[in-house]
Amino acid sequence: MKMLHTHSKILPNRLLRRGLWLEYATLAWNVVGTPVMIAMAIASSSTAMAGFGLDSLIEIFASVVVIWQLKGEDSSNRERIALRLIGAAFYLLAAYVLIQSIWMLANRHHPVQSSLGIAWLALTVVTMVSLAYGKLVTGRALGNIVLRTEARVTMIDAALAAAVLCGVGLNALLGWWWADPLSGLVIVFYGVKEGRAALGHVRDG
Repeated sequence: MKMLHTHSKILPNRLLRRGLWLEYATLAWNVVGTPVMIAMAIASSSTAMAGFGLDSLIEIFASVVVIWQLKGEDSSNRERIALRLIGAAFYLLAAYVLIQSIWMLANRHHPVQSSLGIAWLALTVVTMVSLAYGKLVTGRALGNIVLRTEARVTMIDAALAAAVLCGVGLNALLGWWWADPLSGLVIVFYGVKEGRAALGHVRDG
């Protein structure tokens, strides 16, 4: 019985370490990627890529919040605060992308082609999908709603990267300048939806 009890403690600890390492990996990727993305956005005058740079900043924020929550002793209180912060981050992302895209369309802003931006966005899609899946599986095994919620943040990061990649690619291949701001609008619906879901968990709890 003692051996069984010890094993039951080892498994959650191992899952917790895995969850933390997934967050560290996400944090490291976005810490490197944010300045890269902002630099390319400035060089190409792409507001979609600038919006994705902001999304990376929010992903950094979300990862820090989850690491803080996973390491806390007062997990119930930290969980509520963490969910509020992640929900607010979703709303901020949706609002920024919406305003930015409308401004670009209204001013008929034509971004410049960015081959490096296309390559980085494609790599980001693959990386974020892999990290999101790992967080979702680990969060379910731990019964940790914050980690599962932040997995959706990471998946939205991948979805935004894919949408921006599509817009930037169409602009580069066909000269469709309007595809750049329209690609940013894809994330607005999901940002609002997931922001409501995160804050809804706080009310239900």
